[in-house]
Formats: sequence, structure tokens, C-alpha cells
Amino acid sequence: MASAAHSLDAEPIRYDEDIVRAFVIAAMFWGVAAFAVGLFIALQLAFPVLNLGLEWTTFGRLRPLHTSAAIFAFGGNVLFATSLYVVQRTCRAPLFGGPPAAQFLFWGYQFFIVLAAIGYLTGVTQGKEYAEPEWYADLWLTIVWVVYLVVYGGTLLRREEPHIYVVNWFFLAFILTVAVLHVVNGLAMPVSPFSAKSYPIWPGVQGALVQWWYGHNAVGFFLTAGFLGIMYYFVPKQAERPIYSYRLSIIHFWALIFLYIWAGPHHLHYTALPDWAQTLGMTFSVMLWMPSWGGMINGLMTLSGAWDKLRTDPVLRFLIASVGFYGMATFEGPVMSIKAVNGLSHYTDWTIGHVHSGALGWVAFVSFGAIYFLVPRLWGRAQLYSLKLVSVHFWISTLGIVLYISSMWVSGILQGLMWRAYDRLGFLQYAFIETVEAMHPFYLIRALGGLLFVLGALIMVYNLWRTTRGEVRREAAYGQLPALATA
Repeated sequence: MASAAHSLDAEPIRYDEDIVRAFVIAAMFWGVAAFAVGLFIALQLAFPVLNLGLEWTTFGRLRPLHTSAAIFAFGGNVLFATSLYVVQRTCRAPLFGGPPAAQFLFWGYQFFIVLAAIGYLTGVTQGKEYAEPEWYADLWLTIVWVVYLVVYGGTLLRREEPHIYVVNWFFLAFILTVAVLHVVNGLAMPVSPFSAKSYPIWPGVQGALVQWWYGHNAVGFFLTAGFLGIMYYFVPKQAERPIYSYRLSIIHFWALIFLYIWAGPHHLHYTALPDWAQTLGMTFSVMLWMPSWGGMINGLMTLSGAWDKLRTDPVLRFLIASVGFYGMATFEGPVMSIKAVNGLSHYTDWTIGHVHSGALGWVAFVSFGAIYFLVPRLWGRAQLYSLKLVSVHFWISTLGIVLYISSMWVSGILQGLMWRAYDRLGFLQYAFIETVEAMHPFYLIRALGGLLFVLGALIMVYNLWRTTRGEVRREAAYGQLPALATA
């Protein structure tokens, strides 16, 4: 028995890295596409002539295309890549289902992205706030997601490591909850099996509540819990230090999972939703400060005693900056959920600034850091082609985010104040078109910020391409990446 156990231990575990490489490539492809469409629609707001007079190129068609491409195409592929990479190493087991299941996951998810994109451009959607794809795309995604759960859960069950590291709790919560959100929100009655059109089964205010239960928790579990799983693995790995407090990570997980699910109604202040439900959503949103900042502190304090690494490691800079943006966005969100603040901020560009501080600063930055970490290891390279280019990418993108969110903060507050301004006779002081005209300079600044972010992503693609070719640029001013490790 001892010799058999020894031979098992000695046999190297063959992880499936081909599928992780495929998801990384897809993430960068869709990411650049999503950022470019975002820049174009930002320019459309400043210069409406760019709508081009075609129904497929109007802001109303391209905005949901951009949103879904950024969240589900870029973010989703990043989550697939990182979760499948991490679960194998933290469990010391190859993926359940092997390459066939993994290949189905990849191509099935890419097919869903294409289906949804065609629907957005042709106007074939359920017409909800998030421009939910029609029933046939929803049904296909459900099948892919069930396979994802089976692959991920099966890998956990066959693990050689007895302890389930907290990263896997975050990823598993993301997979399970998104499945429930997707199915409940997507319930619809097709006109016929051969028709793309369907009718929602949730009427009126119930439909609005279900929509924002889905919308806010898609943020909470897809864009927060999933990417926190990335933070809890890649920040310690890149910093070469253990997580600051494992106990705090467990508290962070359970508090976040319990509180987040109740916060959706804060999107429906001053609507037909019962006042008690609005207040419930606001209360739980404010309570979310605590677990959110607990996670931020845990991530930042992992660098305790090693802050000097930020001077020489721009990949770590991306990861730590993302945690800072996470803390900022999870402070601003609860503030904006308070009814008195929401009365000023809702329906304005302030909300757009808030969303993008989380989307660009938290989600995109932690994704960039994880991909910079993964590519040399997945392609067997000693280091990235150029750490200086990583640093250039960081500063260009950071400047772009600052221009974007600061312009939207100012324009949003200006919008809110203009909309509620009355003259001495009690009439509205400004016509709506005057508020639109006042936004023009801020829309130009936002477009400039978006342009910088797109340029940063293109620099990243170039850097990663040269890395996969095995090329290394001589840069005496920068140190080496942390030594490659198998786990």
C-alpha cells in the first residue's frame, strides 16, 4: 500500500491547460471588441451623426451589445479561464469530464455570445433593462451552464486536497447563483417553437422586481463573487505571500453571499414597488459596506510588509489597484442606494460613472492582472515580453478610468440638479434638451477616457502576443516576475 501511494504521489498530475489557453485568447478578443464598441457609442452620444442612420448601428442596438460583450464575453471568458485553472491546482486534480466536456464548454459559450450579439444588432431581445437575449439563446446558455457546474463540481468532488480553499467557494457561489438568476429572470413563453419572439411571464411591478433582483445580483455574483475568487488566488500568488487573514475571507464570503441577494430593490426607488421593499433593498445595500470592505482590506493587507513590490511589479499593481477600485465602488454603491441620494443620482450619468468605476477599475483590472499572470505560465515562458509595456498599459488605463468616471460624476450631478431646478413660478427651469446640451463637454472627456482604455488593451494584446512567441525585451530597470510554480 505504501509503495502504491508513493507511486501515485510521484506521478505528475496532467492539468488541462489547453482549454484555459483558449478561454484566455477568447477573453482578449472579446475584450478589445467590447471596449471598441463602448468607445464608439460614447462618441455617438457626443456626435449623434455617428448613429449612421441605420437601425443596426444606432445607440439603442449597440449599447446592449457593448454591455453584454464587456460582461459576458470578456468577463465570462476570464471567469471560465481563471476558475478552470484555479480549481485544478487547488484540488490537485484534472478537470472532471476531461477534454470533451471542456471543449463543449468553450465552443458552447462562444456560440452563445454570437447568438446574443446577433440578437442585439437585429433587435431580437426580450426588451428588458439588460436587453435579455431571446428564449432560444437563454435556453442554450442554460445547457452550457449546467455542464460548467458539472465540470467544476465534479473536479471538487474528485480532489486530492482535503481542504476546499476559499477561492472555490467564491467560484461555486458564482456558478450556482448565476444559474438560478438566469433561469428565473429568463422565463418566457415563446410564440411558437419556430418563432424568435416570446412574452415574459412576469407582469408589471413583479417583472420589474424580478428584473432588478436579477440585474443587481448579476453584479453581485457574476461581477463580484466570481472576480473575488480571482483576487483571492492571484493576489497572493503574484505577491508571493499568503492571504492576510483566511478567517476574514470566510467571514467575507458568507456575509457577502447572504446580504447581496436582498439589495436589488434599491434600483426601484420612487416607483410602484411597495415602499417596504424599497427600504429593504436600501438597508441591505448599506449593510453590504461591511463584508465588501472586509474583502478589500484582506486583499490590500496581503501586501503587508511587501509594499515595495509595487515599484517593480506592474502586474501586481494591476491586481492591487483593482482591489482599491473594488473598495471605492462598494462604498459608492451603498451611498447611491440611500433614497435621498438616489433621488438626485438615479437615471443620471452618475450611475454610469459608478458602474464603470467597478467595471473598468475592478473587473477589468483584476482580469488584466490575472491574464498577465497566466500567459507566461500557460505558454511555458520564463516571463512576459515586456514589463515596461505592462506599466505603460497600467498608467494609460488608469488615466482613462479617471477621466471617464470623474466626467460622469460631474455630468451626473449636474443633470440631477438641472432636472430638479424650478423657477419662482414653480415651472421646470430647464428644458430637457438644455440638459442634453450641457452634457456635451463631459461626453467628449468620457470618450477620451474610453480611447485611452482601448489603447491600453491593444498594448496588452501586443505584449501577450510577443510573450507567446517566447520573446523577451531587455529592460534593466524592471525586476523579474515571480518564479513560475505549478500550483
